[in-house]
Amino acid sequence: MTHDLLLAFVLFAFATAGTPGPNNMMLLASGANFGFRRTILHILGISAGLGLMVVAMGWGLSGVFRAYPVLHEILKWVGAAYMLWLAWKIATATGINDRSAGGEPMTFLQAAGFQWLNPKAWAMALGAATTYMPEGGGRLTVLILAGTFMLVGAPCSAAWAGFGQGLRRFLDRPTILRAFNVSMAVLLVASLYPLLGKFQA
Repeated sequence: MTHDLLLAFVLFAFATAGTPGPNNMMLLASGANFGFRRTILHILGISAGLGLMVVAMGWGLSGVFRAYPVLHEILKWVGAAYMLWLAWKIATATGINDRSAGGEPMTFLQAAGFQWLNPKAWAMALGAATTYMPEGGGRLTVLILAGTFMLVGAPCSAAWAGFGQGLRRFLDRPTILRAFNVSMAVLLVASLYPLLGKFQA
């Protein structure tokens, strides 16, 4: 893998991991509701889940989806349904550090598993494996791409959670927090619109 191609991939990873999407909307809400420290496992789970997806795509899973496009449709709608459920959980969280239903941050495994239902994550992993994988690149190249994605993506995720943490002092009133959570839920649902079309393509 050439240095120019790696640099281009770093820019791709930064642009896709740093821009608004389902993961970042949930990290923003988690940082605001639970604080940065309780969101760390969520951040690490996203990084690990995306890295694993890039490895899976680079080692042949992308060919399975090309051969059976109906799997795209199934994953797209299952993912959309799950994200709508997550949006509901965010919208109905009742207070900062609330431990009732909807009041727990995502665990490492939940965040990693969510990537497999996240249309943007699929688009990112497919783009990494198909666009930036050099012809004849082997398994080591795939691991380099996955590792780079994880190294670039984790700080981007941390920034979104940190921004949410910074909002906590403004969200100490229940009405303001409720409005914030509902707004994050709406943005999460809105993020589905362009992603579902792109994933289908």
